[in-house]
Amino acid sequence: MALVIAIIFAGAVLFGADRLLLWMESRGHINWRRKGRRKLSEEPTVRLESMLSHTSRR
Repeated sequence: MALVIAIIFAGAVLFGADRLLLWMESRGHINWRRKGRRKLSEEPTVRLESMLSHTSRR
C-alpha cells in the first residue's frame, strides 16, 4: 500500500512541476515544451564579435 501511495505522490509532484514549468514558459522565463529550442545559427553574433575584437577604443 505504501508503494502505491509513493507512486501516486511522485506522479503528482511531476505533474505539478510540469505545470509550473509551462507557466514559467508562458511568462517568457524559460523554454520548456511548447516553444522548443532556439536555432543558434539564426541568432545574431554581433555582440560576441565586438567583445572578442582586439581593437582599442579611444
